[in-house]
Amino acid sequence: MNTAPPRDSGELTFRDATDADVLALVELIQSAYRGDSSRAGWTTEADILQGQRIDPQGVRAVVEAPGSRLLVVERDGEPVACCQLEHRGEAAYFGMFAVRPSLQGGGLGKVIIAEAERTVRESWGAREMHMTVISVRHDLIAWYERRGYRRTGELSPFPYGDERFGVPQRDDLAFELLVKDLSTG
Repeated sequence: MNTAPPRDSGELTFRDATDADVLALVELIQSAYRGDSSRAGWTTEADILQGQRIDPQGVRAVVEAPGSRLLVVERDGEPVACCQLEHRGEAAYFGMFAVRPSLQGGGLGKVIIAEAERTVRESWGAREMHMTVISVRHDLIAWYERRGYRRTGELSPFPYGDERFGVPQRDDLAFELLVKDLSTG
Protein backbone atom coordinates (compact mmCIF):
# COMPACT_ATOMS: atom_id res chain seq x y z
CA MET A 1 0.00 0.00 0.00
CA ASN A 2 1.17 3.51 -0.77
CA THR A 3 1.66 5.57 2.36
CA ALA A 4 1.56 9.02 0.80
CA PRO A 5 0.89 11.82 3.26
CA PRO A 6 -2.54 13.46 3.17
CA ARG A 7 -2.91 16.06 0.42
CA ASP A 8 -5.07 19.11 1.04
CA SER A 9 -7.26 20.58 -1.70
CA GLY A 10 -8.97 23.58 -0.15
CA GLU A 11 -11.16 22.28 2.63
CA LEU A 12 -10.78 18.67 1.48
CA THR A 13 -8.12 16.21 2.60
CA PHE A 14 -7.14 13.23 0.45
CA ARG A 15 -5.45 10.26 2.11
CA ASP A 16 -5.03 6.52 1.69
CA ALA A 17 -7.58 4.38 3.51
CA THR A 18 -6.52 2.06 6.32
CA ASP A 19 -8.22 -0.93 7.92
CA ALA A 20 -9.68 1.49 10.47
CA ASP A 21 -11.69 3.16 7.67
CA VAL A 22 -13.35 0.02 6.32
CA LEU A 23 -16.73 0.20 8.10
CA ALA A 24 -17.16 3.94 7.52
CA LEU A 25 -16.38 3.46 3.82
CA VAL A 26 -18.87 0.58 3.48
CA GLU A 27 -21.53 2.90 4.93
CA LEU A 28 -20.51 5.76 2.62
CA ILE A 29 -20.52 3.61 -0.53
CA GLN A 30 -23.80 1.96 0.40
CA SER A 31 -25.43 5.34 1.10
CA ALA A 32 -24.38 6.70 -2.30
CA TYR A 33 -25.84 3.85 -4.35
CA ARG A 34 -28.44 1.78 -2.54
CA GLY A 35 -31.52 2.19 -0.41
CA ASP A 36 -33.58 5.26 0.39
CA SER A 37 -30.58 7.31 1.55
CA SER A 38 -29.11 7.09 -1.96
CA ARG A 39 -32.14 8.86 -3.42
CA ALA A 40 -30.91 12.14 -1.88
CA GLY A 41 -28.20 12.16 -4.55
CA TRP A 42 -28.26 11.52 -8.27
CA THR A 43 -25.97 8.44 -8.37
CA THR A 44 -28.52 6.06 -6.87
CA GLU A 45 -28.80 2.54 -8.26
CA ALA A 46 -31.81 1.81 -6.03
CA ASP A 47 -34.16 1.29 -8.99
CA ILE A 48 -31.91 -1.18 -10.79
CA LEU A 49 -30.21 -2.96 -7.87
CA GLN A 50 -31.23 -3.71 -4.32
CA GLY A 51 -29.26 -5.17 -1.45
CA GLN A 52 -25.65 -4.38 -0.70
CA ARG A 53 -23.23 -2.52 -2.98
CA ILE A 54 -20.10 -3.59 -1.10
CA ASP A 55 -19.18 -5.46 2.04
CA PRO A 56 -16.32 -4.97 4.52
CA GLN A 57 -14.30 -7.78 2.88
CA GLY A 58 -14.55 -6.05 -0.51
CA VAL A 59 -13.35 -2.72 0.87
CA ARG A 60 -10.58 -4.38 2.90
CA ALA A 61 -9.39 -6.24 -0.22
CA VAL A 62 -8.90 -2.93 -2.04
CA VAL A 63 -7.15 -1.34 0.95
CA GLU A 64 -4.71 -4.25 1.23
CA ALA A 65 -4.13 -5.14 -2.45
CA PRO A 66 -0.69 -4.45 -3.92
CA GLY A 67 -0.82 -1.75 -6.60
CA SER A 68 -4.12 -0.47 -5.26
CA ARG A 69 -5.12 2.59 -3.28
CA LEU A 70 -8.45 3.55 -1.79
CA LEU A 71 -8.47 7.32 -1.42
CA VAL A 72 -10.56 8.73 1.38
CA VAL A 73 -11.74 12.30 0.92
CA GLU A 74 -12.45 14.07 4.19
CA ARG A 75 -13.93 17.38 5.17
CA ASP A 76 -13.51 18.41 8.80
CA GLY A 77 -12.22 14.92 9.62
CA GLU A 78 -15.31 13.15 8.25
CA PRO A 79 -15.24 10.95 5.12
CA VAL A 80 -17.36 12.57 2.39
CA ALA A 81 -16.14 10.55 -0.60
CA CYS A 82 -13.79 7.80 -1.73
CA CYS A 83 -12.41 6.21 -4.85
CA GLN A 84 -10.33 3.18 -5.74
CA LEU A 85 -7.20 3.55 -7.86
CA GLU A 86 -5.50 0.44 -9.20
CA HIS A 87 -2.22 0.36 -11.12
CA ARG A 88 -2.56 -1.66 -14.34
CA GLY A 89 0.64 -1.04 -16.28
CA GLU A 90 0.29 2.09 -18.42
CA ALA A 91 -3.32 2.45 -17.29
CA ALA A 92 -4.99 2.94 -13.95
CA TYR A 93 -8.43 1.69 -12.95
CA PHE A 94 -10.86 4.06 -11.23
CA GLY A 95 -13.63 2.47 -9.19
CA MET A 96 -15.58 2.36 -5.96
CA PHE A 97 -16.30 6.09 -6.43
CA ALA A 98 -18.78 7.39 -3.88
CA VAL A 99 -19.79 10.87 -2.75
CA ARG A 100 -22.09 11.35 0.22
CA PRO A 101 -25.59 11.84 -1.32
CA SER A 102 -26.25 15.17 0.43
CA LEU A 103 -23.09 16.59 -1.19
CA GLN A 104 -23.73 15.37 -4.74
CA GLY A 105 -24.37 17.87 -7.50
CA GLY A 106 -22.15 20.59 -6.05
CA GLY A 107 -18.92 19.94 -7.95
CA LEU A 108 -17.22 17.70 -5.39
CA GLY A 109 -17.09 14.75 -7.80
CA LYS A 110 -15.26 16.84 -10.41
CA VAL A 111 -12.61 17.81 -7.84
CA ILE A 112 -12.15 14.19 -6.75
CA ILE A 113 -11.85 12.70 -10.22
CA ALA A 114 -9.34 15.41 -11.20
CA GLU A 115 -7.28 14.61 -8.10
CA ALA A 116 -7.49 10.87 -8.88
CA GLU A 117 -6.25 11.49 -12.43
CA ARG A 118 -3.40 13.69 -11.16
CA THR A 119 -2.47 11.06 -8.58
CA VAL A 120 -2.19 8.17 -11.06
CA ARG A 121 -0.25 10.28 -13.57
CA GLU A 122 2.25 11.41 -10.92
CA SER A 123 2.46 8.20 -8.83
CA TRP A 124 2.36 5.58 -11.56
CA GLY A 125 2.93 7.43 -14.84
CA ALA A 126 -0.48 6.21 -16.01
CA ARG A 127 -1.35 7.26 -19.55
CA GLU A 128 -5.00 6.19 -19.38
CA MET A 129 -7.71 5.89 -16.77
CA HIS A 130 -10.16 2.99 -17.15
CA MET A 131 -13.45 2.43 -15.38
CA THR A 132 -16.53 0.31 -15.78
CA VAL A 133 -20.05 1.67 -15.44
CA ILE A 134 -23.35 -0.19 -15.55
CA SER A 135 -24.41 0.36 -19.16
CA VAL A 136 -27.97 1.46 -18.33
CA ARG A 137 -26.67 4.34 -16.14
CA HIS A 138 -27.03 6.90 -18.95
CA ASP A 139 -26.84 10.04 -16.76
CA LEU A 140 -23.72 8.77 -15.03
CA ILE A 141 -22.04 7.81 -18.31
CA ALA A 142 -22.87 11.28 -19.70
CA TRP A 143 -21.27 12.87 -16.60
CA TYR A 144 -18.06 10.90 -17.22
CA GLU A 145 -18.14 11.81 -20.92
CA ARG A 146 -18.21 15.50 -19.91
CA ARG A 147 -15.03 14.77 -17.90
CA GLY A 148 -13.31 13.44 -21.06
CA TYR A 149 -14.06 9.71 -20.79
CA ARG A 150 -15.13 7.89 -23.92
CA ARG A 151 -17.37 4.89 -24.30
CA THR A 152 -15.61 1.89 -25.79
CA GLY A 153 -18.61 -0.34 -26.42
CA GLU A 154 -16.67 -3.09 -24.63
CA LEU A 155 -19.10 -4.84 -22.31
CA SER A 156 -18.54 -7.35 -19.53
CA PRO A 157 -21.34 -9.31 -17.85
CA PHE A 158 -22.97 -8.27 -14.62
CA PRO A 159 -22.44 -10.92 -11.89
CA TYR A 160 -26.05 -12.11 -11.72
CA GLY A 161 -26.59 -14.51 -8.84
CA ASP A 162 -23.77 -13.07 -6.70
CA GLU A 163 -25.62 -11.03 -4.08
CA ARG A 164 -22.34 -9.49 -2.85
CA PHE A 165 -22.93 -7.03 -5.71
CA GLY A 166 -26.65 -6.57 -5.16
CA VAL A 167 -29.93 -8.03 -6.31
CA PRO A 168 -30.67 -6.94 -9.90
CA GLN A 169 -34.13 -5.56 -10.61
CA ARG A 170 -33.78 -6.00 -14.37
CA ASP A 171 -32.18 -8.51 -16.72
CA ASP A 172 -30.21 -6.23 -19.07
CA LEU A 173 -27.31 -5.14 -16.84
CA ALA A 174 -23.72 -5.17 -18.09
CA PHE A 175 -20.59 -3.13 -17.41
CA GLU A 176 -19.20 -0.86 -20.12
CA LEU A 177 -15.55 0.14 -20.19
CA LEU A 178 -14.91 3.89 -20.29
CA VAL A 179 -11.41 5.23 -21.01
CA LYS A 180 -9.74 8.63 -20.72
CA ASP A 181 -6.39 9.57 -22.23
CA LEU A 182 -4.31 11.12 -19.43
CA SER A 183 -1.19 11.79 -21.49
CA THR A 184 -2.47 15.18 -22.66
CA GLY A 185 -2.64 16.64 -19.22
